[in-house]
Amino acid sequence: MRYLLLFALSFPLLAQCQKVTPAPAGFRALRDLDYVGSGNARQMLDLYLPEKKGEKPNPLVVYIHGGGWQAGSKDEADVLVGLIKGNTPYAGASLNYRLSQQAQWPAQIHDCKAAIRWLRAHAEEYHLDPDKIAVFGISAGGHLVSMLGVTGGVKELEGELGRHLEQSSRVSCVLDFCGPSDFLTFGGKGSVIDPDDPQGPLAKLIGGPLKDRREEARKASPVSYLTQDDAPFLIIHGDKDNIVPYAQATEFDTALKAAHIPSILLTGTDGGHVFLSGPLVERMYAFNARHLQGKDVQIPGGAVPSK
Repeated sequence: MRYLLLFALSFPLLAQCQKVTPAPAGFRALRDLDYVGSGNARQMLDLYLPEKKGEKPNPLVVYIHGGGWQAGSKDEADVLVGLIKGNTPYAGASLNYRLSQQAQWPAQIHDCKAAIRWLRAHAEEYHLDPDKIAVFGISAGGHLVSMLGVTGGVKELEGELGRHLEQSSRVSCVLDFCGPSDFLTFGGKGSVIDPDDPQGPLAKLIGGPLKDRREEARKASPVSYLTQDDAPFLIIHGDKDNIVPYAQATEFDTALKAAHIPSILLTGTDGGHVFLSGPLVERMYAFNARHLQGKDVQIPGGAVPSK
């Protein structure tokens, strides 16, 4: 319950995040680390490192922000802080990526993969465990962490950014909070977003309306890349989400299981687009404990309260 309270106090409404998240007690923050070497502020990350160095390197939780691929910042990392503080053994990273008004897909996943490679290459320097990396994202960030989870080794999505191309971009586990999973089935499921709107967030990401860019939409969809060696997933989605349809979660969970990829779906009862409740937080902690610490914990799927 102590972890639950600490997380609840740290979990923001996305619209309220307007300032740089301070390092919590017992941590130090390293800001604006350039994971590409370009000097571009959108290709930098922040690290939150425990001040006390333990015997073992710290597992890492990487946070990727939302914002429709056209807004948001690594500075808004309260949600990450909620997952790593409270006597957990974790370090944290929050990263920027190029937004859709700066570069079209697949620039965003190229950036995210470059960041994972950079973190792995600098693991010894920052006392991180390169074999224990969780990724957590909300909305557009949920889409990007899902792509990281299912495209390890997919050459065309690795990109050629940064100085550590020899490093793997694979991750240990994925916490996908209301992220899109299949743009080809996105429309007509109760979302206020029209994928055929040329001014909509999807069109801006893939370079045009879905009806004209179906192959690009397919290539940008996590469901297109499933293989049995992909990372295990925790999918979190509200059944009343009117931005990313709940069907994106149920369809993705079904596809992951059909591909023999471990997947747990948590459905927020009457939950909208991003929600918080005690049972949800406890299962998020348990999921990280299983995959980052090797603890034998049970994580029941199914409905969770959204408040």
